[in-house]
Amino acid sequence: MSAQKRIQPLFQLDGKVAIVTGASKGIGEAMARGLAEFGAKVVVSSRKREAVDAVAETFQNDGLEAVAIAANMGNVEEAHALVDQSVDAYGGIDIIVNNAAANPVFGPIQKTDERAFDKIIDVNLKGPFELCKKAYPILKQRGGGSIIHISSIGGLTPEQGIGIYSVSKAGLINLTKAMAQDWGADNIRVNAICPGLIKTKFSEALWGNEPILARFLQHIPLKRVGTCDEIAGLAVYLASDAATYCTGGVYLVDGGHAAT
Repeated sequence: MSAQKRIQPLFQLDGKVAIVTGASKGIGEAMARGLAEFGAKVVVSSRKREAVDAVAETFQNDGLEAVAIAANMGNVEEAHALVDQSVDAYGGIDIIVNNAAANPVFGPIQKTDERAFDKIIDVNLKGPFELCKKAYPILKQRGGGSIIHISSIGGLTPEQGIGIYSVSKAGLINLTKAMAQDWGADNIRVNAICPGLIKTKFSEALWGNEPILARFLQHIPLKRVGTCDEIAGLAVYLASDAATYCTGGVYLVDGGHAAT
């Protein structure tokens, strides 16, 4: 007789509904796929309709449950509409992954003008706040849920060349902790993932530049760039019942960068 499985079922997300922003590519797409592979119904969201339609169609062709809803997280009305449309599609929300991010400048902070500053803060910090605030009563009514904010190691120590982006990600870490404090009694868990250097189009200015990459690798004990799937596994864990005692946490996926 085989042993009864106690731990494996905790990772299953059957019956759960997940919103993943910035899910048209990179880390967002990998996390959305991971959640779907473990049984969640996933709302694939990003700014461009064609992009999210393509990802959702790929998931559906692979036998996964997904719908596409376009939304610009820098627009409060669209962030709120994403919640309403997700409820219309699947009847509720259990998991939110705030992954959408913007960084229109690369260089010293004095080169960040007001328009770029506002865009970074609106997308990276205000958008997640407004999305979660809108979804809060739905999560509470369903007996709780899991919110995962994708921050950055730059939110812990500012990264050269992306200073205001780092500021926004530091704010997202504190937003994580504030939500965890205020919403814990409602069984809404809120955690942050801080990726290090991950090979995505978004971070190509870093890993695609040989001198910058060489400097990074000097401080990464694993001596390589990370992959999107290496973020997705942690997201699945934090979304699942395997992590029901985890809230207010800040989890590094950085190849050991913070240890140096």
